This record gives sequence, C-alpha cells and structure tokens, in this order.
Amino acid sequence: MNAIIAKRVDSDTPDTEEIRDLTRAAGYEVVDEFTQSRKEDPALQIGEGKADELAAAVAETGAAVVVFDNELGPYQTYNLGQKLPEGTRVIDRFRLILEIFGQRAQTRKAQLQVELAELRYELPRAEAKTSLAKRDERPGFMGLGEYDESREQDIKDQISRIKDELDSIARTEADRRDRRRESGFDLVAMAGYTNAGKSTLMQSLAADLELGENDDLHPDLDTTAEAQDRLFTTLGTTTRKMDMERRDVLLTDTVGFISDLPHWLVESFKSTLDAVYYADLVLLVVDVSEPVEDIREKLVTSHDTLYERNEAPIVTVLNKIDAVTEEELTEKREALSALAPNPIAVSGKAQLNLDALRERIDAELPDWKRERLLLPMTEDTMSVVSWIHDHGRVDDVTYADDEVVVDFEARPSVVERARAKAGELPSAPSA
Repeated sequence: MNAIIAKRVDSDTPDTEEIRDLTRAAGYEVVDEFTQSRKEDPALQIGEGKADELAAAVAETGAAVVVFDNELGPYQTYNLGQKLPEGTRVIDRFRLILEIFGQRAQTRKAQLQVELAELRYELPRAEAKTSLAKRDERPGFMGLGEYDESREQDIKDQISRIKDELDSIARTEADRRDRRRESGFDLVAMAGYTNAGKSTLMQSLAADLELGENDDLHPDLDTTAEAQDRLFTTLGTTTRKMDMERRDVLLTDTVGFISDLPHWLVESFKSTLDAVYYADLVLLVVDVSEPVEDIREKLVTSHDTLYERNEAPIVTVLNKIDAVTEEELTEKREALSALAPNPIAVSGKAQLNLDALRERIDAELPDWKRERLLLPMTEDTMSVVSWIHDHGRVDDVTYADDEVVVDFEARPSVVERARAKAGELPSAPSA
C-alpha cells in the first residue's frame, strides 16, 4: 500500500529517516514525502499551500495513506481530510506506531496494551466528534469515524476493564519475580532504543539450558528470542537463562524505546517496562555505529524513561563495535562519558567482548551472602543440601556421623530460606 510521509519543524531541516523506517515497518511503501520548516498551522499542521501540494501528490500517486511525523490534533486531522481525495487516511506517528504494535502483539498482555493505547488515542477524537456533530459537521468524512453519542463512555469503560486485567497480569508477574529471586535467580533486563541490537545480543548471551526443578517458575521462558533488522521486533518481553558460571541469571529483552512518545502511550506499556523497573540490573543497550548526536539523544530518551521509576544499577552497553573503528569508538566513549560513565563495548552479532560483559554483570549484581550451616544428619538432610546446591554456590560440604556442615554463598533471600529449612529438620537420632 502506497504512503506519503509529511513532517513539519519549527526551524532547521526536517529529518525524515525515522518516520520513513516506521512507515516501512508498518508495511507501507513510501512513494513521496513533504517537509516544511515553519510554525505550526493550528488548522492544518502544515501551511495551506503545502497542504494543497500534498493533496495533488496523493491524487497523482494514488497513495492510500498520509503519515505525519507530527502529532495531529483531531481538528487538524479533520481539516486535512477535507483537503485530500476522498478515502485517503490521515494518521500521525503515534497512530502509525500503534499499527505496528498491533501487528506484532502476540501475547494477551501485549494485545491488551495495544488496545489500551489505541483507546487512549481515540478518546480525545471521540470528544472532537461530539463537538463537530453539535455543529452539524461530518466527522466521518476524513477518518475520525462516524459520531456515536455513547462512544465516549464506551471508551472509558473499556479502558477501565483493560487496566483491571493488566493489573491482574502485573500481580502474577510480580509474584513470579519474587519466586524466581527466592529460587536463587538474579534478574537482568535489557533496555534501549529500538533497533539497538538487544535481541541479537540476548541470543549471544543466553544459554539453552534446562531449568530443572524451577521449570514451573518460567512459563514465559522463550528459547528462540527473535532478532531481525526492523523496528519493534520485540513488543512484549522475552526471557532466557544467561550463560553465566557463578550465578543463575535470567535475562529479559523488552520493547525498544522511541523518542517523543506521549505520556499516554508510555503509560499504556508500563507493565511491559516493569521487567526493567524491577530488575536487579539494567543493561542499557545503544548502537555505537550511529552518529554521536543520535546516540546522545537516544541515551537521554532512555534515561528519562528509566530514572522515573527504576532503582537498579544501570550499565550502558555500546553494541555493534564490529561496525566502528577503534579510533571512532574511543572518540564516542569520550563524547558520551557524561551520559554513559564506564560503559562496556561489545558486539552481539560478532560475539566480541561478551566475557567481559558477563564479568561486569556479575560484579554489578547484588552481593551474595556467605553462610555456614550445621545440619543434623536425618533422612531429610540431603534434600536440604541438594536445595542449597541448586540455589546457591556451595564451597564445601563436610559429613560427620551425626551432622553435615555446608559452607555456601547465595542471595540473602536464599540464605534466609536455607536457614528456615535447616530449622525445620528434626534433631539427629540418638546413637
């Protein structure tokens, strides 16, 4: 399906690379583009003369949709629709992003979040339809949809229902996180701008290993994290076990950030970002092959999203070093030092410097606690010793006639559970 893209900026030269990528990601073929540098026209977003040129191009190319990189208000959408040939859709970047999300949503949670975002997008447009209808206008002509007096309340009711269901899913996931930690897993989340190479990096870091007795904790575990060179490959979260020597670590890939997202859209995907907010460590992945100004802008966007609620330490990962020279990498490290102090540079695709990244992850995760437990020798003792082996790092086990001594280290929560299990053992039988 053919599309024309349009973008207005207050000053300077408009950059259309991202909106082109987004439009292609939604499945459209970009056949033309219109840009303008001027103050926003309240009625049309772009100037009237430029809108007339746009209408002529739509008629000439047969484009079915016009995509604005700017956010369009309901009345701007209406007025543009009246200018364009009948049947032409007019959407802005946020409506486009929702289309992409809708195409990629596979899980119930992702589908709910897309539906919630769409309803929040539609609500002010439903209010505009009410206003237009009272003035005897025809809002259905340009894509706002036919006026329905009860639509506003329907939208609000649906938003409430979806939020309740997402809250229920969030509680289930929070319980799963707690049980994973109690079972000895550290939780690491990858965040970053879309197309930074997170999914490829995840494939390189993860191990296709069985989780044994902990299988029931991981119904979401995915052994085939998808990696493709397109935007928003990962919409929901993908979790895999990391290939680590000293720790049991679960790595979660999340939806990529994108600049200039409105609050209502970010809020709709809040529960997906919970995987980042409640992790033990966050890997903030950036594409180091991009121009330094682009990287800086994307780091700022990511930080704005993360620091609002995130409490875990953040490690910046400069990915795709196979695509830059050593000199360029050094220059970018220095230029980005204020936003990314002490970053680690890797290539997920070429599998460069991944051992150093694993060491950094190990060093940044919460410290484990050392413990020495004296257990009575009973029929149940070996199951406790086995449990400690599964959930911690055992340094030594000493067996005597009537007792077992276990020296180990583990997460504090695991140490507490081990103590509790030890306290539940009956005393050793008398000789």
